[in-house]
Amino acid sequence: MNWINNYVRPRINSIFSRRETPDNLWTKCDECGTMLFHREVSDNLNVCTNCGHHMNITPRDRFKALFDGGIFTQVTVPVPNADPLHFRDQKKYPDRMKAAQKATGEAEAMLVATGEIGRTPIVACAQDFTFMAGSMGMYVGNAIIAAAEEAVKLKRPLILFSAAGGARMQEGILSLMQMPRTTVAVQMLKEANLPYIVVLTHPTTGGVTASYAMLGDVHIAEPNALICFAGPRVIEQTIREKLPEGFQRAEYLLDHGMLDRVTPRTEMREELINITRMLLGLSPAVKGDLPAPDPVAEEPKPAPAPEKAAKPAPAPSKK
Repeated sequence: MNWINNYVRPRINSIFSRRETPDNLWTKCDECGTMLFHREVSDNLNVCTNCGHHMNITPRDRFKALFDGGIFTQVTVPVPNADPLHFRDQKKYPDRMKAAQKATGEAEAMLVATGEIGRTPIVACAQDFTFMAGSMGMYVGNAIIAAAEEAVKLKRPLILFSAAGGARMQEGILSLMQMPRTTVAVQMLKEANLPYIVVLTHPTTGGVTASYAMLGDVHIAEPNALICFAGPRVIEQTIREKLPEGFQRAEYLLDHGMLDRVTPRTEMREELINITRMLLGLSPAVKGDLPAPDPVAEEPKPAPAPEKAAKPAPAPSKK
């Protein structure tokens, strides 16, 4: 009985028991509600394959899709005072920071990196909306200044991906001071005659829109991205009027001259390569390379010498 209880019965139960499916294999689209396989979503850069809705994407995943071969080097950003105002609402500010760092795996709300796109060296920085709503604090200001200084030092263009809910309330007026600081950083690029391209993603609001997000040489937005200073609900409550359809969305702003392009995420890399090389006065990017010659290839054999023509037989003599 011990052999049956200890081996046979557990074996039968394991074969016929119901296997639970992991929860992270499927993702539900926020727009159309379609259940999407996680690999299908990640391969399409977090864009719904059914309706084209652009879901959130982390800066690291964005950089892997942007840079050649997914290779980039992270730029070190000076770390400011962790809790300058000793702010506390429902939680202490340091506790909120630790929770956001644990949830995202990032130190702060912006990532700065260098690399190449289409063989064009650039400096790029991207905000992470999942980190405290991508709010602009002292670290974000330091990150943009570090990115601008790196771009000027290496003489490279700067590409910025914005995604923020505004300034960080836990840092009070110190977060608002990042607006003029980042404006000075952008001016450094202008004086160095280096391109500054801004890609506005959903959402870009508040003090971010009122500073570095709208100071680029070229402004590109992802489809249906909310781009504003004050949200539509606040404006409706203030003026007590119904706003137009699609107000403050990327397509609406493009029609009214606030943006240069609206480009899907899956086409963003090629768009940025073309615009960057155009602003730098470079030739179009090379789409592919010929394979390198094989060094172990055999040397060509000399051609054989032509054979001598045979002499014609003598004609028979006439008698």
